[in-house]
Amino acid sequence: MTKGNKILTGIICALLVALSISLKDNGSSFVAENLSAADDTVQVSSPASKAKDAAFYARNPVAKIAKDCSPAVVNIDTETMVKQSPNPFMNDPFFREFFGEELNRFNRAVPMRGKGSGFIVDKRGYIITNNHVAEGADKITVTLLDGRRLDAKLIGRDPTYDLAVIQIKADKLPVLPLGDSDAAEIGEWVAAIGNPLGFENTVTAGVISGKNRTLQAADVNFQGFMQTDASINPGNSGGPLINLRGEVVGINTAIVPYAQGIGFAVPINMAKQVLDDLINKGEVKRGWMGVSLQTLTRGFADTYKIPANGGAIIASVMPDSPAEKSGFKRGDVIVAVDGKPMKSSQDVVLAVRNKMMGQSAEIDFYRDGRKQKLTLKLAEIPGSDVSKAAPKSAPDEKKKAVVDRITLIGATVSNISEELASRYKLASREGVVVVSVENGSIASGLGLMQGDQILEVNRRTIKSATDFEKAVGRNPKTLVALVVREGDTLFFTYEK
Repeated sequence: MTKGNKILTGIICALLVALSISLKDNGSSFVAENLSAADDTVQVSSPASKAKDAAFYARNPVAKIAKDCSPAVVNIDTETMVKQSPNPFMNDPFFREFFGEELNRFNRAVPMRGKGSGFIVDKRGYIITNNHVAEGADKITVTLLDGRRLDAKLIGRDPTYDLAVIQIKADKLPVLPLGDSDAAEIGEWVAAIGNPLGFENTVTAGVISGKNRTLQAADVNFQGFMQTDASINPGNSGGPLINLRGEVVGINTAIVPYAQGIGFAVPINMAKQVLDDLINKGEVKRGWMGVSLQTLTRGFADTYKIPANGGAIIASVMPDSPAEKSGFKRGDVIVAVDGKPMKSSQDVVLAVRNKMMGQSAEIDFYRDGRKQKLTLKLAEIPGSDVSKAAPKSAPDEKKKAVVDRITLIGATVSNISEELASRYKLASREGVVVVSVENGSIASGLGLMQGDQILEVNRRTIKSATDFEKAVGRNPKTLVALVVREGDTLFFTYEK
């Protein structure tokens, strides 16, 4: 081989070696990159990624609540069979008068469906929800976050607190811890998880806007609600209200439909009190005292010489009730229950409602300016057959048939004749009846209305319109009137 050929051969070999090394390096780099990518999909979180997650959740605590708590929140679907006529004329009274019960042959059972929420509180599958979600349902179906769809059984109901417990049979169930609603603060951040309007596992956030709220509506009469501005809509009922520690502090229950940011939840401490009874007995037998109450006013306290800044006036005592048997009387002012000061009638109602039938309550109260103490044993809340009306007394036939009408403080009152007792549906002819009230008058400021039956004014028993005139006086600075209205006895206070 010539010298020139040798040189050319050497150059070609060198180029081939260099190209081989380059291809090898590129191949190694390609494989390494792909191995690295593959490792990313299977490797466990590194300490750095964990720290990054912790920092994220520290800045976004609601996101952590949603991640940790959502698996234990369930969607509830209910189905109730109701009878329905296929033809609207079937419900017409005219047709029913002629055809009678024959029309029932044309009725058919159709399913009425409802939605709600709930949350698992026990590994055995017990779920807390609202009574109005589960009540009357023929079929209850629960859907978990992991997609499992299970039939549920109604275990127990408590209409008083609007609570119900249902149960599912499943393995590996997540559970939500129950917090302390008494320790929850107004302004504290909370999150609601539920199934509003069919949108599953919706998370909303807000604060606790208030506590011990009273809500009275056509089908709700409840004291002790927590108020929140976390968005709650139909379908959220029964879902949890959760604090930033991931603990349930309330059970979302009600909304004000014409307002924004006003929702209500049953405090979880109330549910904890009755949970065992609902699971083991299916019902709760609550204590009953047998009185109607009003919050103490300054005018009442001054007139009746009650040295207290808060409390509840006993407006009436029901016959044969624990209160009557223990010696309580109308006009007594309750200031403490079991040593805990009572600021209002609502406090007393909650204190008694939280006790069960058969338990005792120690009551501190004032009567005639003197502080006293009585202990009574609570009975079971009676059924609807117990009348709320004030005790009836036989009409006094010796009362004058002539009606005396005397206009004072802007009110026209009258001795109670048989005709007036019938007109205003009065249970007795004690005291006097209000015939009219002048707008803007003292009587109007006192709160009197036509048909009110006045029994006492400033601690004086009223037997006639003349007694009323003397008790009121010409220019009263303070008035406290005991009034019967629609069967209930109430104290009304006026302060100038």
